[in-house]
Amino acid sequence: MKVAFIDLSREYRALKEEIDNSVKEVFESGRFILGPKLEAFEKNFAKYIGVKHAIGVASGTDALLLALKALNLPNGCEVLTQSFTFISCADAIVKNGFKPIFFDIEVNSFNADVNDIKRRITDKTKAIIVNNMFGLPAEMDEILELAREKDLLVIEDASHAHGATYKGRKIGSFGDIACFSLYPAKILGAYGDAGIITTNDENIAELLRMYRNYGQRVKYYHDFIGFNSRLDEVQAAILDIKLKRLEEYISKRRAIAKIYREELASFVSFQEEKNYMRHIYSYFVISSERRDELKKYLDKSGIETIIHYPVPIHKQKAYEEFNTLRLPVTERAASMVLSLPMHPYMYDDEIAYVVDSIKGFFKNS
Repeated sequence: MKVAFIDLSREYRALKEEIDNSVKEVFESGRFILGPKLEAFEKNFAKYIGVKHAIGVASGTDALLLALKALNLPNGCEVLTQSFTFISCADAIVKNGFKPIFFDIEVNSFNADVNDIKRRITDKTKAIIVNNMFGLPAEMDEILELAREKDLLVIEDASHAHGATYKGRKIGSFGDIACFSLYPAKILGAYGDAGIITTNDENIAELLRMYRNYGQRVKYYHDFIGFNSRLDEVQAAILDIKLKRLEEYISKRRAIAKIYREELASFVSFQEEKNYMRHIYSYFVISSERRDELKKYLDKSGIETIIHYPVPIHKQKAYEEFNTLRLPVTERAASMVLSLPMHPYMYDDEIAYVVDSIKGFFKNS
């Protein structure tokens, strides 16, 4: 049997008629940029997250880049971020003229270790980027309390956390600003690159709308140097259809996760989901000392897995000035985690095959 990590073709077939009709409306309208489909998606996404504003942009990376730009931080300041995440978090900091300061993570969540954050704050620190790894919310109360105490801005990187909740509130509604990737593999994904930013601040929202569109309010009248980073009408049309099914997708993912957790608990470890959190399992991640052997075994068995993320940012060649930094929990996590197949269109026999294959590896080796 072959088991794909994610199967977007199944998703498309399930939604084909609705997607085709909505995309056809875009083609027939002749409006492809900053039109009614985007306006509708932004409004619906803001309502879903529980914020006043949602601003569609070209990618999750651009969401981080523009979010930091709109916060108007002083040049050369320090922005805290974890190293165990996708590299765009650090790239957005550097491209804005700021310095990334990497902190370590919690053993049981792979999210921010607040005590390590405290140790790394200096007079130059102005903001914290908070990840919600693999769909599990970070400890937002502790982080926000520290941010208020130290007068720091909070940027939520919610790229894994569409629909995740912390104490009844959606991730993306806590910080000064929040960034979502809408990359195809995400739980809410476009059929191409896309991203969206959420905020309750009217001034920040207006700045973001200008930054994404060449720094203009009125066409050809530019207040500052901006970017070309618009979420296009075709992608917005697709995303709005999928947004209506997001809660259904989360329920299906959580059901699969329940099977994985119950069946594999004797063999591997998992992220800790506390009772005031809703993990949406953007990725289902296991942890094992024998990760590399297990991955090879599953590859041979036809089961596609992914390592998120094999090299922490502070160990990347692109960030060689930080290569001597020691983040022990981060480095251990990078050597042990493995993401299993997880999507709402998985068949029961595929789930069973993944479970049986992992059990077979540990029982027979």
